[in-house]
Amino acid sequence: MFGFVTGTSSGVGEGFACRLAADGWDLAITARRGDRLRALAERLAGEYGVRVQTHVADLTDPGDLAGLERAVAAARPGLLVNNAGFAGYREFCEVGPEVISDLVAVHVMAITRLARAAVPAMVARGSGAIINVASLLAVSGSLPAQPLPYRAVYAAAKAFQLTFTQALAGELAGTGVQVQACCPGLVDTEFHAPPGRDPSAAPFPVMRPDEVAGAALAGLRPGEVVCVPGLNDPSMIDAVSQAQQALLLTAVSSPLADRYRRNRGHDSIGGGAAVLAG
Repeated sequence: MFGFVTGTSSGVGEGFACRLAADGWDLAITARRGDRLRALAERLAGEYGVRVQTHVADLTDPGDLAGLERAVAAARPGLLVNNAGFAGYREFCEVGPEVISDLVAVHVMAITRLARAAVPAMVARGSGAIINVASLLAVSGSLPAQPLPYRAVYAAAKAFQLTFTQALAGELAGTGVQVQACCPGLVDTEFHAPPGRDPSAAPFPVMRPDEVAGAALAGLRPGEVVCVPGLNDPSMIDAVSQAQQALLLTAVSSPLADRYRRNRGHDSIGGGAAVLAG
């Protein structure tokens, strides 16, 4: 068994690597921080007797991403864990354009292209799995920024990961290839503990990285497409999916809603124009 895990220098990625190595998986691990990556590889090889390849790569760098794509395709992994990420939390009017580009590069472009590099061999083999580590913030768009962070780009990117996973899982149904989006809440990692912030002071429970990794791997067994480690009642996920399907099917099969019809009167049109004009 061979697994490929991104973002393994700490946190949830390291948790996945440790869990998989303990189960006897040979691994390829990748991150930007080569010293941490090599130290982890040596530890896993020494403790579990598995083979561990390291790939130092920055997923915001197009050349590094292309090289990692080639490595994934050549490795033909049985499992790909797309875990690399960063938050970039900031009010949208203050976040730098380069941070926006990096968020999209890591959370959208990289997971899509690495999945594309892994899928053909999995389909040909008739088995394999991809876990995209998303976030509960993927479904947070309608919630205010307090106590949640400012997150417009990050949450939108995680929503992409969730929708991408669900659509790809449907496309690959019957091939033997599983795709899962793991959506944890707060996790006790460097990600949630930037300078000056104590995650233990948050108003929500904080999970350990190994708990998140263990939940995602356990969720593959019953075929969970969306794994929410903190959710005791998984029927809530089905309820959300059913509501989305009902909305789509109802709206797509209906004519223009009455409230948008242009013949509702001059005052309504004028009022709308006034709103648009500020």
